[in-house]
Amino acid sequence: MTSLTGHTITVEPSTAHVRAVHDGQVLAESRRPLVLRETGCPDRYYLPPQDVRTELLSPSDTRTHCPFKGDASYWSLPGAADLVWAYPEPKEEVAAIRDHFCFYATDVVPD
Repeated sequence: MTSLTGHTITVEPSTAHVRAVHDGQVLAESRRPLVLRETGCPDRYYLPPQDVRTELLSPSDTRTHCPFKGDASYWSLPGAADLVWAYPEPKEEVAAIRDHFCFYATDVVPD
């Protein structure tokens, strides 16, 4: 857990079954995501690269900076820019998310 001036981030392993789908195509599916909880943000699932269909994604030139997590890189699909991001070199406090992919839209699949 990291906490700066009331801002808290936790990263924990999850057993949730999560899936990322775009236009009916499954882009990722995992039963071993990391869940990142951050003050003022929705919970986000970070999926291991082995559970992501990276062959469908194209690297984007977009980069963003988060003062709590570090610098993010993005990937796109045709017609869906910057749909996915990852932190190749996250800050030490959230090092577990290194190279895990996060999608703007993921669904928790009921088992």
